[in-house]
Amino acid sequence: MNEPETAKQAVRLTGFKAWNIELVFAVPIVAFVFYLFYTWYAVLDRYFIFLYFHDMGPGFDTTPFSPITSSRYWMSGLVAAGAVMVPYVIINFVLGRLVKAFRVPVWWRQWSLCAVPLLIALPALVMTVNDPVLPPINAAQVTVVALIGLALAVMPGKLAAEKPLTLVQLAVDGFSLAIMLLFLGRAGNIPEWLAYGKMMYVYLVLVVVAGGLGLIMVISMFYVWRRMQPPGMAAWLVAGLIIAYLLLPVFHHVFLCSDTFAWFDPGYFVYISNSSNFFADNTLVQIGVWGVIALLVLGITHLRQRLHRWRTKEQSE
Repeated sequence: MNEPETAKQAVRLTGFKAWNIELVFAVPIVAFVFYLFYTWYAVLDRYFIFLYFHDMGPGFDTTPFSPITSSRYWMSGLVAAGAVMVPYVIINFVLGRLVKAFRVPVWWRQWSLCAVPLLIALPALVMTVNDPVLPPINAAQVTVVALIGLALAVMPGKLAAEKPLTLVQLAVDGFSLAIMLLFLGRAGNIPEWLAYGKMMYVYLVLVVVAGGLGLIMVISMFYVWRRMQPPGMAAWLVAGLIIAYLLLPVFHHVFLCSDTFAWFDPGYFVYISNSSNFFADNTLVQIGVWGVIALLVLGITHLRQRLHRWRTKEQSE
Protein backbone atom coordinates (compact mmCIF):
# COMPACT_ATOMS: atom_id res chain seq x y z
CA MET A 1 0.00 0.00 0.00
CA ASN A 2 1.44 3.34 -0.99
CA GLU A 3 1.66 6.36 1.29
CA PRO A 4 -1.33 8.34 -0.10
CA GLU A 5 -3.61 5.30 0.35
CA THR A 6 -2.38 4.87 3.91
CA ALA A 7 -3.13 8.52 4.63
CA LYS A 8 -6.61 8.20 3.15
CA GLN A 9 -7.29 5.15 5.29
CA ALA A 10 -6.15 7.06 8.40
CA VAL A 11 -8.60 9.85 7.55
CA ARG A 12 -11.40 7.32 7.13
CA LEU A 13 -10.62 5.84 10.54
CA THR A 14 -10.26 9.08 12.46
CA GLY A 15 -12.26 11.65 10.52
CA PHE A 16 -15.77 12.84 11.21
CA LYS A 17 -17.34 10.44 8.71
CA ALA A 18 -15.91 7.48 10.62
CA TRP A 19 -17.97 8.53 13.64
CA ASN A 20 -21.23 9.46 11.92
CA ILE A 21 -23.19 6.31 12.81
CA GLU A 22 -22.05 6.57 16.44
CA LEU A 23 -23.20 10.20 16.49
CA VAL A 24 -26.60 9.20 15.12
CA PHE A 25 -27.04 6.76 18.00
CA ALA A 26 -25.41 8.98 20.64
CA VAL A 27 -27.96 11.79 20.42
CA PRO A 28 -31.02 9.68 21.34
CA ILE A 29 -29.06 7.67 23.92
CA VAL A 30 -27.90 10.80 25.76
CA ALA A 31 -31.38 12.32 25.53
CA PHE A 32 -32.98 9.13 26.85
CA VAL A 33 -30.56 8.80 29.79
CA PHE A 34 -31.03 12.46 30.69
CA TYR A 35 -34.81 12.02 30.48
CA LEU A 36 -34.68 9.04 32.86
CA PHE A 37 -32.53 10.87 35.41
CA TYR A 38 -34.61 14.03 35.12
CA THR A 39 -37.75 11.98 35.76
CA TRP A 40 -36.28 10.11 38.73
CA TYR A 41 -34.49 13.03 40.37
CA ALA A 42 -36.52 16.11 39.40
CA VAL A 43 -40.09 15.00 38.73
CA LEU A 44 -41.00 11.96 40.82
CA ASP A 45 -41.56 11.99 44.55
CA ARG A 46 -38.29 11.01 46.24
CA TYR A 47 -40.24 9.22 48.97
CA PHE A 48 -41.46 6.75 46.35
CA ILE A 49 -38.73 6.43 43.74
CA PHE A 50 -35.94 6.11 46.36
CA LEU A 51 -38.15 4.84 49.20
CA TYR A 52 -37.23 7.47 51.78
CA PHE A 53 -38.08 6.29 55.32
CA HIS A 54 -39.40 3.01 53.92
CA ASP A 55 -40.01 0.42 56.64
CA MET A 56 -37.64 -2.45 55.89
CA GLY A 57 -37.76 -3.79 59.43
CA PRO A 58 -35.63 -3.15 62.53
CA GLY A 59 -32.03 -2.20 61.97
CA PHE A 60 -32.52 -0.70 58.48
CA ASP A 61 -31.82 3.00 58.03
CA THR A 62 -33.66 4.42 55.01
CA THR A 63 -33.07 8.12 55.57
CA PRO A 64 -32.05 10.11 52.44
CA PHE A 65 -28.29 9.60 52.81
CA SER A 66 -28.07 6.29 54.64
CA PRO A 67 -25.97 3.54 52.99
CA ILE A 68 -29.16 1.80 51.80
CA THR A 69 -30.66 4.90 50.19
CA SER A 70 -27.31 6.05 48.81
CA SER A 71 -26.99 2.73 47.02
CA ARG A 72 -30.33 3.40 45.34
CA TYR A 73 -28.85 6.56 43.86
CA TRP A 74 -25.96 4.80 42.11
CA MET A 75 -28.13 1.79 41.24
CA SER A 76 -30.17 4.23 39.12
CA GLY A 77 -27.13 4.38 36.84
CA LEU A 78 -27.32 0.63 36.20
CA VAL A 79 -31.09 0.77 35.65
CA ALA A 80 -30.62 3.57 33.10
CA ALA A 81 -27.87 1.60 31.33
CA GLY A 82 -30.11 -1.46 31.20
CA ALA A 83 -32.92 0.67 29.80
CA VAL A 84 -30.55 1.82 27.04
CA MET A 85 -29.23 -1.65 26.28
CA VAL A 86 -32.56 -3.34 25.52
CA PRO A 87 -33.69 -1.02 22.67
CA TYR A 88 -30.09 -0.57 21.49
CA VAL A 89 -29.70 -4.32 20.94
CA ILE A 90 -33.12 -4.60 19.28
CA ILE A 91 -32.46 -1.67 16.92
CA ASN A 92 -29.06 -3.03 15.91
CA PHE A 93 -30.60 -6.46 15.31
CA VAL A 94 -33.34 -5.01 13.09
CA LEU A 95 -30.99 -2.75 11.11
CA GLY A 96 -28.54 -5.61 10.68
CA ARG A 97 -31.31 -7.68 9.08
CA LEU A 98 -32.96 -4.98 6.98
CA VAL A 99 -30.18 -2.60 5.90
CA LYS A 100 -27.50 -4.30 3.85
CA ALA A 101 -25.05 -1.38 4.09
CA PHE A 102 -25.57 -0.85 7.83
CA ARG A 103 -22.32 -0.27 9.72
CA VAL A 104 -22.49 -1.31 13.34
CA PRO A 105 -21.37 1.39 15.81
CA VAL A 106 -17.99 0.66 17.35
CA TRP A 107 -18.79 0.23 21.03
CA TRP A 108 -15.96 2.36 22.46
CA ARG A 109 -16.69 5.19 20.03
CA GLN A 110 -20.37 4.97 20.89
CA TRP A 111 -19.58 5.07 24.58
CA SER A 112 -17.16 8.01 24.19
CA LEU A 113 -19.69 10.19 22.40
CA CYS A 114 -22.30 9.45 25.08
CA ALA A 115 -19.94 9.73 28.04
CA VAL A 116 -18.69 13.28 27.38
CA PRO A 117 -22.06 15.09 27.64
CA LEU A 118 -23.33 12.80 30.41
CA LEU A 119 -20.19 13.41 32.45
CA ILE A 120 -21.32 17.03 32.65
CA ALA A 121 -25.09 16.69 32.59
CA LEU A 122 -25.64 14.02 35.24
CA PRO A 123 -23.76 15.67 38.13
CA ALA A 124 -25.24 19.04 37.21
CA LEU A 125 -28.72 17.55 37.34
CA VAL A 126 -28.59 15.48 40.52
CA MET A 127 -26.76 18.20 42.47
CA THR A 128 -29.28 20.94 41.68
CA VAL A 129 -32.82 19.56 41.45
CA ASN A 130 -35.49 18.51 43.94
CA ASP A 131 -34.97 18.05 47.65
CA PRO A 132 -32.56 16.92 48.89
CA VAL A 133 -29.94 17.57 46.23
CA LEU A 134 -27.10 15.06 46.09
CA PRO A 135 -23.72 16.03 47.55
CA PRO A 136 -20.64 15.68 45.29
CA ILE A 137 -19.67 12.20 46.51
CA ASN A 138 -23.09 10.74 45.71
CA ALA A 139 -23.23 12.59 42.39
CA ALA A 140 -19.81 11.16 41.48
CA GLN A 141 -20.95 7.63 42.35
CA VAL A 142 -24.09 8.00 40.23
CA THR A 143 -22.13 9.32 37.26
CA VAL A 144 -19.31 6.76 37.37
CA VAL A 145 -21.68 3.81 37.72
CA ALA A 146 -23.91 5.12 34.92
CA LEU A 147 -20.94 5.47 32.56
CA ILE A 148 -19.59 2.01 33.42
CA GLY A 149 -23.04 0.56 32.86
CA LEU A 150 -23.37 2.41 29.56
CA ALA A 151 -20.09 0.89 28.33
CA LEU A 152 -21.51 -2.58 28.98
CA ALA A 153 -24.84 -1.58 27.44
CA VAL A 154 -23.44 -0.78 23.99
CA MET A 155 -21.07 -3.76 23.74
CA PRO A 156 -23.67 -6.28 22.44
CA GLY A 157 -24.66 -4.08 19.49
CA LYS A 158 -22.19 -5.64 17.04
CA LEU A 159 -23.28 -9.20 17.80
CA ALA A 160 -26.95 -8.22 17.62
CA ALA A 161 -26.44 -6.84 14.12
CA GLU A 162 -23.99 -9.37 12.72
CA LYS A 163 -24.25 -12.60 14.73
CA PRO A 164 -27.57 -12.73 16.61
CA LEU A 165 -27.36 -16.50 17.21
CA THR A 166 -24.00 -16.00 18.91
CA LEU A 167 -25.61 -13.30 21.04
CA VAL A 168 -28.34 -15.74 22.09
CA GLN A 169 -25.68 -18.34 22.89
CA LEU A 170 -23.81 -15.82 25.03
CA ALA A 171 -27.03 -14.74 26.75
CA VAL A 172 -27.79 -18.31 27.84
CA ASP A 173 -24.20 -18.83 28.95
CA GLY A 174 -24.13 -15.45 30.66
CA PHE A 175 -27.28 -16.26 32.60
CA SER A 176 -25.46 -19.13 34.30
CA LEU A 177 -22.77 -16.68 35.42
CA ALA A 178 -25.35 -14.11 36.51
CA ILE A 179 -26.86 -16.68 38.88
CA MET A 180 -23.44 -17.22 40.42
CA LEU A 181 -22.69 -13.49 40.62
CA LEU A 182 -25.92 -12.66 42.42
CA PHE A 183 -26.11 -15.55 44.87
CA LEU A 184 -22.43 -15.94 45.78
CA GLY A 185 -22.69 -12.40 47.09
CA ARG A 186 -25.15 -13.64 49.66
CA ALA A 187 -22.41 -15.78 51.22
CA GLY A 188 -21.50 -12.82 53.39
CA ASN A 189 -24.94 -13.04 55.04
CA ILE A 190 -24.64 -16.71 55.99
CA PRO A 191 -23.11 -16.10 59.48
CA GLU A 192 -25.99 -13.72 60.28
CA TRP A 193 -28.58 -16.18 58.97
CA LEU A 194 -27.07 -18.99 61.03
CA ALA A 195 -27.09 -16.79 64.13
CA TYR A 196 -30.82 -16.12 63.68
CA GLY A 197 -31.67 -19.67 62.65
CA LYS A 198 -32.62 -18.73 59.08
CA MET A 199 -31.44 -22.01 57.58
CA MET A 200 -33.85 -21.78 54.65
CA TYR A 201 -31.89 -18.79 53.31
CA VAL A 202 -28.63 -20.74 53.60
CA TYR A 203 -30.12 -23.73 51.77
CA LEU A 204 -31.54 -21.46 49.07
CA VAL A 205 -28.13 -19.92 48.35
CA LEU A 206 -26.45 -23.32 48.25
CA VAL A 207 -29.10 -24.79 45.96
CA VAL A 208 -29.09 -21.86 43.54
CA VAL A 209 -25.27 -21.72 43.34
CA ALA A 210 -25.20 -25.48 42.73
CA GLY A 211 -27.86 -24.98 40.07
CA GLY A 212 -25.71 -22.29 38.40
CA LEU A 213 -22.71 -24.63 38.34
CA GLY A 214 -24.93 -27.40 36.98
CA LEU A 215 -26.20 -25.14 34.21
CA ILE A 216 -22.59 -24.26 33.27
CA MET A 217 -21.77 -27.95 33.02
CA VAL A 218 -24.86 -28.68 30.91
CA ILE A 219 -24.03 -25.83 28.51
CA SER A 220 -20.41 -27.01 28.32
CA MET A 221 -21.52 -30.56 27.44
CA PHE A 222 -23.86 -29.14 24.82
CA TYR A 223 -20.92 -27.33 23.19
CA VAL A 224 -18.95 -30.57 23.11
CA TRP A 225 -21.87 -32.59 21.76
CA ARG A 226 -22.67 -30.10 18.99
CA ARG A 227 -18.97 -29.35 18.33
CA MET A 228 -19.72 -25.66 18.85
CA GLN A 229 -16.97 -23.11 19.37
CA PRO A 230 -17.31 -21.97 23.01
CA PRO A 231 -17.16 -18.24 23.77
CA GLY A 232 -13.92 -16.69 24.90
CA MET A 233 -13.32 -15.79 28.52
CA ALA A 234 -13.85 -12.04 28.08
CA ALA A 235 -17.06 -12.39 26.06
CA TRP A 236 -18.55 -14.87 28.53
CA LEU A 237 -17.62 -12.77 31.55
CA VAL A 238 -19.03 -9.59 30.01
CA ALA A 239 -22.26 -11.43 29.16
CA GLY A 240 -22.64 -12.47 32.79
CA LEU A 241 -21.99 -8.93 34.03
CA ILE A 242 -24.50 -7.47 31.57
CA ILE A 243 -27.27 -9.84 32.60
CA ALA A 244 -26.58 -9.58 36.34
CA TYR A 245 -26.01 -5.84 36.57
CA LEU A 246 -27.96 -4.30 33.67
CA LEU A 247 -30.74 -6.56 32.46
CA LEU A 248 -31.93 -7.80 35.86
CA PRO A 249 -31.91 -4.35 37.55
CA VAL A 250 -34.03 -2.80 34.79
CA PHE A 251 -36.31 -5.86 34.85
CA HIS A 252 -36.68 -5.45 38.63
CA HIS A 253 -37.38 -1.74 38.21
CA VAL A 254 -40.18 -2.29 35.69
CA PHE A 255 -41.77 -5.53 36.83
CA LEU A 256 -40.65 -6.57 40.34
CA CYS A 257 -41.46 -3.55 42.50
CA SER A 258 -44.26 -5.61 44.01
CA ASP A 259 -44.08 -9.02 45.69
CA THR A 260 -47.36 -9.94 43.99
CA PHE A 261 -46.12 -9.19 40.42
CA ALA A 262 -49.11 -6.82 40.01
CA TRP A 263 -47.50 -4.29 37.68
CA PHE A 264 -50.81 -3.66 35.88
CA ASP A 265 -52.58 -2.59 39.06
CA PRO A 266 -53.48 1.13 39.27
CA GLY A 267 -51.60 1.48 42.56
CA TYR A 268 -48.36 -0.09 41.27
CA PHE A 269 -45.35 2.24 41.33
CA VAL A 270 -41.75 1.66 40.38
CA TYR A 271 -38.77 2.40 42.58
CA ILE A 272 -35.01 2.00 42.35
CA SER A 273 -33.74 -1.11 44.10
CA ASN A 274 -31.02 -0.88 46.71
CA SER A 275 -27.71 -2.56 45.91
CA SER A 276 -28.15 -5.54 48.25
CA ASN A 277 -30.42 -7.22 45.70
CA PHE A 278 -27.51 -7.44 43.26
CA PHE A 279 -24.28 -6.95 45.23
CA ALA A 280 -22.84 -8.23 48.50
CA ASP A 281 -23.29 -5.96 51.50
CA ASN A 282 -19.57 -6.25 52.26
CA THR A 283 -17.16 -4.73 49.73
CA LEU A 284 -14.45 -7.34 50.37
CA VAL A 285 -16.96 -10.15 49.89
CA GLN A 286 -18.05 -8.61 46.58
CA ILE A 287 -14.46 -8.33 45.37
CA GLY A 288 -13.97 -11.95 46.41
CA VAL A 289 -17.05 -12.97 44.41
CA TRP A 290 -15.71 -11.25 41.29
CA GLY A 291 -12.35 -12.98 41.80
CA VAL A 292 -13.97 -16.41 42.17
CA ILE A 293 -16.11 -15.86 39.08
CA ALA A 294 -13.09 -14.71 37.05
CA LEU A 295 -11.13 -17.83 38.05
CA LEU A 296 -14.16 -20.03 37.31
CA VAL A 297 -14.58 -18.49 33.86
CA LEU A 298 -10.85 -18.87 33.17
CA GLY A 299 -10.83 -22.54 34.16
CA ILE A 300 -14.08 -23.53 32.43
CA THR A 301 -13.15 -21.65 29.26
CA HIS A 302 -9.80 -23.46 29.13
CA LEU A 303 -11.54 -26.82 29.62
CA ARG A 304 -14.17 -26.05 26.97
CA GLN A 305 -11.54 -25.06 24.42
CA ARG A 306 -9.54 -28.23 25.03
CA LEU A 307 -12.65 -30.35 24.62
CA HIS A 308 -13.59 -28.45 21.48
CA ARG A 309 -10.15 -29.08 19.96
CA TRP A 310 -10.41 -32.76 20.89
CA ARG A 311 -13.86 -33.11 19.29
CA THR A 312 -12.74 -31.23 16.17
CA LYS A 313 -9.67 -33.46 15.85
CA GLU A 314 -11.82 -36.54 16.38
CA GLN A 315 -14.20 -35.45 13.63
CA SER A 316 -11.36 -34.81 11.16
CA GLU A 317 -9.96 -38.28 11.78
